[in-house]
Amino acid sequence: MKNPDESINWSEVRARSARESQRKQVKMLKEGNQMADAPLPLHKSVYIDEERFQAEREHIFLSQPLVACLSGDIANTGDTILFEAAGPSILVTRGKDGTARAFLNMCTHRGAKLVEEAEPWSGVKNRFTCPFHAWTFDGTGRLIGQPGKEGFEKCAIGGRNLIELPCTEHIGLVFVKANPDADEIDAEAFLGDYADVLAQLELWRAEPVKKGVLTADSNWKFALDTYGESYHFSTLHKSTIANTNYTDKQVFERFGPHHRIEFPKLSTGDLIDKDESEWPETIYGGVHFLFPNTGIFFGAVAENVFFTQVFRLFPDGVGKTRCQFAVYAPFGVESDAHRDSCIAAYDATATVVQDEDYRVASNGYANLMSASKDYHVVLGANEMALHTVHQNIAKTIGMPLEQE
Repeated sequence: MKNPDESINWSEVRARSARESQRKQVKMLKEGNQMADAPLPLHKSVYIDEERFQAEREHIFLSQPLVACLSGDIANTGDTILFEAAGPSILVTRGKDGTARAFLNMCTHRGAKLVEEAEPWSGVKNRFTCPFHAWTFDGTGRLIGQPGKEGFEKCAIGGRNLIELPCTEHIGLVFVKANPDADEIDAEAFLGDYADVLAQLELWRAEPVKKGVLTADSNWKFALDTYGESYHFSTLHKSTIANTNYTDKQVFERFGPHHRIEFPKLSTGDLIDKDESEWPETIYGGVHFLFPNTGIFFGAVAENVFFTQVFRLFPDGVGKTRCQFAVYAPFGVESDAHRDSCIAAYDATATVVQDEDYRVASNGYANLMSASKDYHVVLGANEMALHTVHQNIAKTIGMPLEQE
């Protein structure tokens, strides 16, 4: 696992980044919102077309590095999670050597599942024993137990190890490619300069507190669109987020296919035309998007009481979405009260996302299905993060966006 230099004072790094972000937010509020060059019309087929969905499945969910978990989800030897949302059933485990590995959850004898629980299962498995014929494998995937071994000795593949998948661990993120034939993962190349931004979150220290699954009756991209703009705050979230944050204001920063968005708090407007020496200290935050499907939010539930939230959106067919949602204590659980605060943050956020964001996504998707053949949704120039996500998806799958 590669982590940044532990001699770095990451708290100080975050403080500097928070002040720089504060400057950008004040400048934006004073001079005007960030805008794309023009609105982006998208034909409804971008969301409902089966051929496009199959291309996304092949070129994104079976080919791109996906965040399977954080390092803290498999912190100790034998810690194992089940990762199935990308399509294949996958086991991600930490071996005795400290290395994170991923294997198809499939016995190499007759294909039975080694772990039969449902995602998001996690547990300790120093070895995997097939419930069908008791073939047993160790944490490196090596076959170490084979009842009736003599029955397979005359076959070259009669004693195979588990099928390993490309997997790597970098700055607290465990990446997996859900295809055993895919190339190895170069996390540094995949993240580029964005790694320096993510390093500030110290994800390698994050301790899992609560996780679950949120669902939407919509295409995964239609649900993902709700994370990339604040245009809807004052209407959809009028009793929650709109009480603390500006509507339709953001500072957007792009890092290759990834991005970071900061939605300014209402109090930030009070700093306009004030000398910076009069500005209060602020905490680092924002929504950090990792292409193609992961959002990470770092924030505070109270002064110096932090939490990290991770959203990973996966398709469950062309018109269904499963969001793997988890909350972490960024630097470890400090007390029972801290754990309770993180759980409360999970519950509050899950309610807003499920009952508000995913409600309108599900209803809107149903309308798309019955709209006229030439219907287009329109992403406004003020929704520039959504432009970049759709453009990068289209580029990755080799299917240009059919526009108006």
